[in-house]
Amino acid sequence: MGIKTVTLPPLDYLREIFNYNPLTGVLTWRARPIEHFKTLRYCRIWNTRFAGIEAGSNSHSNYRPVRLDGNDYKAHRIAYFMHYGVEPYYIDHINHDGMDNRIENLRSVSNEENMKNKKLRSNNTSGVNGVSWVKSRNKWAAQIGVDNNGKHLGYFLDFNGAVKARKLAEIKFKFHANHGKDV
Repeated sequence: MGIKTVTLPPLDYLREIFNYNPLTGVLTWRARPIEHFKTLRYCRIWNTRFAGIEAGSNSHSNYRPVRLDGNDYKAHRIAYFMHYGVEPYYIDHINHDGMDNRIENLRSVSNEENMKNKKLRSNNTSGVNGVSWVKSRNKWAAQIGVDNNGKHLGYFLDFNGAVKARKLAEIKFKFHANHGKDV
């Protein structure tokens, strides 16, 4: 299950419109050519107002949205495409910060790989992904999700035993080292 995204415009077109700095992750508007507008007046107004300014806005989501030609795109998808010339279906922010679009923080992944590098959920009460207290058993439970299936790793009398089982499973199933962390 994934979020279907809008296909990006052609790479040449994006390179006419944006500058991308892979070291800072900042996507800025370029001065756009007259062919992009109905009139010279609109072209001048747009370029005076936006050329050189960071593209997109700070939204309430975890990603920077960019509005272009009536469509919304994610800045990280544009950045990745402009840098590598390939449009991936999923991009993982390695450090879990969706506003950090430095190229070293972006990697092309499958949905399964993306799920193996998630930050700790805000409603997690144990402090460890996949470890929870089961009151009815008076024990700690460890579990892990792999291939869209939950795998029960066991019940444990102590918290550290459940954490150890979970961490061993993360290694076995090749989870990213940042999984469950706020890096």
